Amino acid sequence: MHAMPLLLLDLDNTLLPRDFAFRAWAEGFLSEFGLPPGDLDWLATIDGGGYVPRSTVLGATQRRYGLDHSMDFLLAHYRRGINSHISCPSSHLEALGAARTAGWTLAIVSNGGTGPQVEKIRRTGLGALVDGWVVSEEAGCAKPDPLIFEIAAQRCGIALTADWTAQSWVVGDHAPADIAGAEATGLRSVWLHHGRPWPELGYRPTLSAGDFPQAVAMVLAASTVPEREREAVRLPAAPAGAAGAAVPAVTGVPGGRAARTARAARPVAGRSVAERSAEKAAVVKPDPVITAATSAPPVTPVPVG
Repeated sequence: MHAMPLLLLDLDNTLLPRDFAFRAWAEGFLSEFGLPPGDLDWLATIDGGGYVPRSTVLGATQRRYGLDHSMDFLLAHYRRGINSHISCPSSHLEALGAARTAGWTLAIVSNGGTGPQVEKIRRTGLGALVDGWVVSEEAGCAKPDPLIFEIAAQRCGIALTADWTAQSWVVGDHAPADIAGAEATGLRSVWLHHGRPWPELGYRPTLSAGDFPQAVAMVLAASTVPEREREAVRLPAAPAGAAGAAVPAVTGVPGGRAARTARAARPVAGRSVAERSAEKAAVVKPDPVITAATSAPPVTPVPVG
């Protein structure tokens, strides 16, 4: 028996356009405090896409402008502002709906503070569209630790059997957290490149996509083809030492599966790690074999960068 197909989804800059919301907050912040509007790019740079600690970002901002406000005040202003500007694009909601209709279980896996991340999930309506979520602070572990993906699977009611990774994918934009985490867990992955070159030498995503809807379509296309109809396509491996090489992608949207009955997310009972003695058939190697539906358009490489 095969495990229920599972999509493990990053939150910021994957499901939600977090950087857009940050720039909207930063623009309002500069205007509210009478600061130079031209400093918007400076704030976006030091923000680092949300991966720089907030104490660093806000501390540097406080010193740059000589602000008298406390760090607590600035942090509350930031959290209130960024969440007020964030929303889930309709195209992303449609992609989630397509995955649900095709029979996939959906989980959000996010690094960050529990309060702010859960507020985003609920505020944008994502909570009603997924089967469960896990945030690193409350879980006590963070991507790329395999444990956080296992907790997410368990919260969606998926047993950590030997083959649970065989039909599970990770979709995310941050290589060191999302893609490295998928590799470490034995999961296939789609990296959202957002126009960037692939940055790592030691591992690569299974596929690369320009946006979230394309990523979901690619996962469905690569995962719903009967074995006898699969057309193996060997992806060219990046030359040794060639970070930034294009990551090929499968294009085309497959036919859907029968819709499943949505199940409520269930809490995990403990945090035991599943034994990994089974064969690693689903583990992606640097030169993976990707399958595509024979009815799908030809496989074409998507430039990354």
